[in-house]
Amino acid sequence: MLGYFLLFLSAFAAATFLPIYSEGMLIYYLHQGLNPFFLLLNASVGNTLGSLLNYFIGLKGTDYLIKKRYLKQKEIEKTQKYFEKLGPFALLLSWAPVIGDPITFIAGVMHYDLKKFLFLVFLAKLGRYLFVLQGYNIATG
Repeated sequence: MLGYFLLFLSAFAAATFLPIYSEGMLIYYLHQGLNPFFLLLNASVGNTLGSLLNYFIGLKGTDYLIKKRYLKQKEIEKTQKYFEKLGPFALLLSWAPVIGDPITFIAGVMHYDLKKFLFLVFLAKLGRYLFVLQGYNIATG
């Protein structure tokens, strides 16, 4: 039970701007014989929630900067139109190291629809961990 929780925490932290990678922990717990479905679920949900933290930091940070007049609402609205078109594709890349975390932050800055955000990011994160799980299964036969 502790392994699932530690993987969840690791996946959560890995989705933030902290330089942490949870894939190694996933492989370790797979090798220890923990249930692959529950490992996949914990890693995917944890990583998605970590991305949600990035989203809210972007969301609230932008609101603060507009209130303090460091950013202009009009500039944000212009950029939001582009993100509405390209955002879904960008969020499907949220699984990727280095670029994934800033994409989820930018979605918050752009006030991207939260339900769409959660759906797309969860799909991307699930795909990431499925890929790791499949690689482990191939490697171990």
